[in-house]
Amino acid sequence: MKIAFATTGGLTVDEHFGRAGKFAVYEIKYDGCEFVESRLFSEEDTAEIQDSRYDGQLHIDKVEVKVQLLCDCKIIYFTQIGGPAAARLVKKSVMPMKVNDGSVITELIQRLQETINNSPAPWLKKALMGGSQQTEVN
Repeated sequence: MKIAFATTGGLTVDEHFGRAGKFAVYEIKYDGCEFVESRLFSEEDTAEIQDSRYDGQLHIDKVEVKVQLLCDCKIIYFTQIGGPAAARLVKKSVMPMKVNDGSVITELIQRLQETINNSPAPWLKKALMGGSQQTEVN
């Protein structure tokens, strides 16, 4: 399963989901992990998302593009996220994970590996097997 981290430098989670210009993507397996790629969103896109936050539908459309480009990841880590963006991720079977600013990516991966190997939640088991967990959003 793929997971993503909102990051500026690739080592820590230090970005708000909507304003993040880069996401580090990893493939997580029962026996390890592998860096896959950095997904870059141009500075213009990031500034446009920030600038559009008070412009209803325009903001929704810009956040939706980011959700679509990351929806192959089953977990996305970030420092902050708006409620509507989090709901969009959940609707796409992506688990939004808010963490403290500066959380070290390798440590987050290690904790996830421990959870996977010891006591994964049902949604996490399903994600590892390639299934989707449909979650209703009210």
